[in-house]
Amino acid sequence: MERVNVEIVKRSDHAKGFVVLPKRWVVERTFAWLGRCRRLAKDWENLNRKALAFLRLASIRLMLRKLCNPA
Repeated sequence: MERVNVEIVKRSDHAKGFVVLPKRWVVERTFAWLGRCRRLAKDWENLNRKALAFLRLASIRLMLRKLCNPA
């Protein structure tokens, strides 16, 4: 299994109003793309392994779409 390093990006205490946080938009954009898959929009699955399988399928679908339609 591959290890992943997680970096938590916190907001500055001195920031006022809206401030763009580095790399956070990448995660939020990916969650939005995966949220467009109807099967992932609701918690239909009873088993975690089924939910993980559909998450992988949705990710593969996104990757294939990006590879086949480079725009």
